[in-house]
Amino acid sequence: MSSKSMISPLEAMRAMIKKRMSNVRHKLAIISGKGGVGKSFVAASLALSLKKRGREVAILDADIHGPSIPKIMGIRGASMYVNPQGDLLPVISPSGVAVISIELLMTNPDLPVIWRGPLKGRAISEFLSKVSWGELDYLIIDLPPGTGDEALTVGQILPDLSGAIIVTAPSDLSKIVVKKAAIFCRELGIRILGIVENMSEFTCPRCGATYKLFGSGVGESMAKELGVEFLGSIPLDPRISEAMDRGELHKVLELSPIIAKSITKITEKVEEVLEKV
Repeated sequence: MSSKSMISPLEAMRAMIKKRMSNVRHKLAIISGKGGVGKSFVAASLALSLKKRGREVAILDADIHGPSIPKIMGIRGASMYVNPQGDLLPVISPSGVAVISIELLMTNPDLPVIWRGPLKGRAISEFLSKVSWGELDYLIIDLPPGTGDEALTVGQILPDLSGAIIVTAPSDLSKIVVKKAAIFCRELGIRILGIVENMSEFTCPRCGATYKLFGSGVGESMAKELGVEFLGSIPLDPRISEAMDRGELHKVLELSPIIAKSITKITEKVEEVLEKV
């Protein structure tokens, strides 16, 4: 048997991932050093904004233990399935964004996924290698908080990752975890496209006064310290959480000019940064 025919399962999977990803122009990882900063909201909002600009977009929900993208994107009662060719097909959300998530494979979404690291890495690798993504302008990968197995798998096995966007909140605690996320990216050779600061301020709907509830300027100052782009900030709006629970994030982005403007600016900045590659 020749050495060429002795291809390991890992090499075969990497080859299949490379083939699948050849039709995807940009692959973006959305990462945060800690939970509770609105990372999935930013990932979903960016996907919706890009779709509105005429781009072909898909989201890979890489949070195996806490998948939230299907609900945020308004997917109900749908499941992924395998076509006759053996390809796994994504579910198309009401907004037209394709979604892949472990939740869309579960018969009972209330059951927890109790997996160790290798199984989680395997699941993400299977998604990347077996999903028929089609022609995409953007594949947005919503990673779980922190720098664990899922993020490590994506960083190591995904070829030509366009870069990562770090999401933070305007608090002193966030400074520490932003640095950790940045170091993680640089250790793996992942380009940091920039930092997004979520929940930057709150405007009272009654009096119009603006309040910096959690601090101010953290995202921008961290971007300067790390030598990366500050992609923009997103104000706090209580309607966001309510809309995500209903799967109607796209409606809030249409009804809230302030939020919509912030997301649009960030989207434009992301595309501008990518053009510099």
